[in-house]
Parts: sequence; C-alpha cells; structure tokens
Amino acid sequence: MKHLLPLAFLLTINVLGASKSRPNFVLIMVDDLGIGDVGCYGNKTLRTPNIDRIAADGAKFTQHIAASPLCTPSRAAFLTGRYPVRSGMSSEFIVGTFIFSASSGGLPKSEITFSEILKKEGYSTGIIGKWHLGLNKERRDDFYHHPLNHGFDYFYGTTMTHLRDCIPGNGSVFVAGAICYLKQPFLIAFLTLLTFIFLNYIGLFNIPKRVFGYIFFCIIIFVGPMVFFFWKFQYLNCILMRNYQVIQQPLVYENLTQRMTSEAVHFIQRHENKPFLLFMSYIQVHTALYASAEFRGKSKHGIYGDAVEEVDWSIGNIINELYKNKLHNNTLIYFTSDNGAHLEEVSSSGEIHGGYNGIFKGGKATNWEGGIRVPGLLCWPGVIEPGTVINEPTSNMDIFPTVVKLSGADIPQDRIIDGLDLMPLIQKKSVIYEHEFLFHYCNAYLNAVRWNQRNSSSVWKAFFFSPIFHPEDSEACFNSHVCPCCGHLITQHDPPLLFDLSKDPGEKNPLTPQTEANFYNILRTIEEATANHRKNIPVVDNQLTLNNVIWKPWLQTCCSSWLELCNCDHDKELVLERFTQIHQ
Repeated sequence: MKHLLPLAFLLTINVLGASKSRPNFVLIMVDDLGIGDVGCYGNKTLRTPNIDRIAADGAKFTQHIAASPLCTPSRAAFLTGRYPVRSGMSSEFIVGTFIFSASSGGLPKSEITFSEILKKEGYSTGIIGKWHLGLNKERRDDFYHHPLNHGFDYFYGTTMTHLRDCIPGNGSVFVAGAICYLKQPFLIAFLTLLTFIFLNYIGLFNIPKRVFGYIFFCIIIFVGPMVFFFWKFQYLNCILMRNYQVIQQPLVYENLTQRMTSEAVHFIQRHENKPFLLFMSYIQVHTALYASAEFRGKSKHGIYGDAVEEVDWSIGNIINELYKNKLHNNTLIYFTSDNGAHLEEVSSSGEIHGGYNGIFKGGKATNWEGGIRVPGLLCWPGVIEPGTVINEPTSNMDIFPTVVKLSGADIPQDRIIDGLDLMPLIQKKSVIYEHEFLFHYCNAYLNAVRWNQRNSSSVWKAFFFSPIFHPEDSEACFNSHVCPCCGHLITQHDPPLLFDLSKDPGEKNPLTPQTEANFYNILRTIEEATANHRKNIPVVDNQLTLNNVIWKPWLQTCCSSWLELCNCDHDKELVLERFTQIHQ
C-alpha cells in the first residue's frame, strides 16, 4: 500500500496537468451503427479490435444517447451542443432529414459549432466524410450551409446522406415511397383525365383541345424536372467534394472508405505541429452498403459486416498515425454513431442490410432505446483511466462543451447549451452526472422524456406517443425508412407509457399504477420538467419545411456543363499515390 501512494499521487498530478493542456481531437462518428455491432458492447461475431481498443484504453458509456434518432438533427445537436429543435433542424412533417443536395435548408449561421470556437483558438479543423447539414441557400455556388462556413478549414466528403439510389443495382428509396404515397392520387387523376377524354370523344362534353394542351404543358413543367432528377439522381445527388470544389460526380464508391482514411492520415501529418480537430464522419454503414475488395465477403454478416470491419480497419490506421507522429498522449479520441441501427433495411435482392441494437427495442427513426442508445467511447492516455465504465446517462451533445472547455475557450453565454462537460464525470470528480432529464424528440415533436432520478437507481422513461408501425404489413407505406411523428399515424398515450430502464432496458413492460406505487408522482415530476423545458424552446425558422427540403434546380451544383450531365472525376490523381502509401 505504501508503494501505491506515490504512484497514485504521480497519476493525479499527471491527470491534472494533462487536463489543463490543449489536446488534439479526433471525433469519430459512424452512420447508422448499432450499439450491438461493436465488440466492446457485447458483439462476438464482428471483428472490431480497433474500436474495442479505444474502450480498453479509455472510458465506455453504457447510456450514451443521441439527441435524435435521425441523421440530420442528431448531427446538428452534436456540433452545437443543443437540441436540434432550438436551431430549426427538426422537421414538422414526415421527412426529417435533407435528402437532396439542391435543397435550400441547412444549419443556420447563427448557430455556433465547436469547430468555429476551436478555429478561433488557433486549431486547424477538418471534416472528412458525411456532412448532411445543407449546402446552398439562394444560389448554386453560395455555399451558405457548407462546412467551411461553419468553422472547418478542410472538407473532403459528401454534403448529403448516402442512399441506395447512389449505387446502380441497389434499388431506390424514392420509387417505393412514391408508388406507396402517390399511387392513389395519381390513379385518381389519371382515371379522371381518361374519363374526360372519353366523354369528350363520345360528345357528352365539348372540351377545347387547348385545355388538354394546357394540362399536358403543366405536366411537362411540373413533373418533367422531377422525372429528370430521379433519372439522373446518381449524377445530381451523389457528389464528392474537396472544400468548395466538386471533385467526383457521380460519387465512386470503390475504395471510398480507404480514400477517406488516406485523407485523415494526411490531415494528421499536415498538422502534427499544430493543435487540430478532425471530425471523421463515416459514410458507412448507411445503405446502400459497400466494401473494398480486401473486406468484401470476409465477415460473418454479409456486406453489412464487411463494411463495419472496414470502418474498424480505418480507425486503426488513424490511431496508428497518431502513435507514429507521437501525438497519442495529447489527443482525445471520441467514438460514436449518429443514431441506432436501421433494423428494417433490406436490399433489393432481399438481403438484410440493417444492423444490431443488442437487447434494445427499435432502431433508427424511433426513440425506443435501440434508436437513440449508441456507442460512446472516450480515450485520452494519461488523463482518462483505462477501462473506465460510465453508467450515468450522457448525450452526444456533451461533446460540444467538453471539447470547447479542453481547448481553453469559454462556453457561449448568449444561448442555452444543453450538453454538459464530460470530464468531471470521467475523472470521477462527480459521482452523479447533471443530466437529470433528457428530452427525446421525434422530428420537432417531443416524444419521450428520460429522468435519471437522484438518490435512486431508477432511470424512468415516459412516452407521450408512439408510431403506428407494422413492418409485416405490405401496405405500411415507407415504414422501412421513416417512422411517423404526428397525425393519424401515431398513438397518443394518456397517461404516458412509463418504463424503468434500470430494470427493463428493453422497454418490454410498461408500468402501471398497480405495478409501480409512485406511478403518478413519477409522471407528475416528468410533466413538470417537460413544461419547464418547453418554456425555453424559442420560435425559429424551420430548416426542414417542405420548401427547404425539395429539390431546386437553380441550387444544383455541377462540376461540368449541364450538356455534359454533371460528370467528372478529379479525385483519381491522388488515389493511387495515397493508396500505395497507406498500405506500406
């Protein structure tokens, strides 16, 4: 014991000293990765040794919560430390994310990202991979919502989400949805038009030919551009950019994860003598899935497993580069997913392409635990004790204040920051975290509330409504991609559904006044917290209105003339050189 005291003292001095330095930051986010897909969270069949290494060398959060179960709002919350509803980055209708590169909505410039703050502190900032928070606003080249206008110095990736329409032969998200939602209106309109033509032909109506001409003209004007867009979707929406330049259109998926890895390695090399923040935002494992030749067919879970294992390989290369440049001891690494796995994803050939959320109910687009409980790992050698496990509820919004404070900057005081600094909890200066309540939104609608009750082992969760969701029903329109948040497609709960996550993490057995003596007192406390929360939600311009998410041809970015159908590839010149270097 006497020999251990000096060691403990030195460790304390090391922790306190290191925590005052300005570390580098490598923030890793995988798209649609389930908490059950990772070895350190219990998976026994997928190989994720490099992700597991982050957990072994640092801290693992067992209740790490995404601020939204969908990409766009979750990423907005991550970058700003604020619930997405505060910035207008949450939809009031069924489409909850940006789906077209030529939309006008995006992360408002009035929002402050951690990259903006760190850039002012002298950090070099880069994002590689998926942005998904808008591009242009009024012109095709104003780049109003571009990541370089939100505090990043360097960008290599795609401004949009990755959809199966981007890879030929993988089916279409839009065709199935259009058939489902529009088949009845189009059928009625088509039959009505045929009826008028027939009645006109037999003489019961005398409709001038110019009226039919007007109808045909309207169809060409309004339907024509959309037909053209979906015909050329791969060219118009699947785009690779370096900074403000489109360098590949359409996006080529061959070795894409390896190219992103090469970009990350070079970013670290360029900034080894200057503090940096690298946001590694993987395009995988969102469908359509892809994997490089070295990984395809190597896992036990088809193309999904291949993609996960390639991402793990990529993370290993980034960690090794930090060690190679002797930066590991002064670099904080964070690993997470933007939301839970998309369980219902099935390829056009019928192969299951969704991930695994372990024991947790539901998946992407729902606020059941499977949709919002995500991997959360934090590693900083010499500062965070290896093998630390944190069971308190934490949020992906917490990264904002954690990163900002460690950089030496101040937290903005002119707005509400919902995230909290993680370091006191990780360094065991605080036994209980300050997130007493977390609010779970389904698009712009408050769906559920989590209460981490003080002086109790219970974590309560109350649902105000749940989607009507029957994936086995072939008539359940679009349910494999979007769960409804309002209207006749949800079931309201009065009283709310109540669960004790400490005893029922799978949310299988709602509590009742008969099974929980404090049922009404618990709900009363949650409802009071909800009322106080709602008072502090401002009225802002919604960035995900129909007008802000539809395709606008005048905002379409194009690397060549329209006559050449937006076709170019300027990324090849560096691929061979960097691909060779990364395999040496």
